[in-house]
Amino acid sequence: MELVTDMPEADAAEGVRGVRLRIPAKPEYIALARLALTGLARTRELDTEVLGDLKLALTEAVSNSVRHAYGTPGEGQVDIRYELWADSIVVEVVDDGDGFDPHEPPAFEGDDLSEGGLGIAIIRTIADTVEIDSRPGVRGSRLRFVKTLS
Repeated sequence: MELVTDMPEADAAEGVRGVRLRIPAKPEYIALARLALTGLARTRELDTEVLGDLKLALTEAVSNSVRHAYGTPGEGQVDIRYELWADSIVVEVVDDGDGFDPHEPPAFEGDDLSEGGLGIAIIRTIADTVEIDSRPGVRGSRLRFVKTLS
């Protein structure tokens, strides 16, 4: 695990706070990603409901990397970048694992939704902007979401 708080590009922008975190691709480290978001959010007044939504979106994004990017659990790393601007928060989750088709609809087993498959839909519902860079058969995925703050 690595915490990098030196983000020159964020420091260059006035009033921006940024944190980068690198975690092993293991489920037990997802809580650490949530704690980093909570800590950053404490530097300004955020509505409890907005923070809860952001934690949910972050959990879904990191969980996707942890569960699907690497063949063997824990074999890779997940990089998370947080930027808190005056009017928005930006979260970016990057892995070097197997790519995926971000436009593929959730899978169904009969009439029921199979386990998983709604993470990206949840993130799209919570965030104001979502960018996904990933393709099947290509290493690495990047998911970035932005939430406008009032």
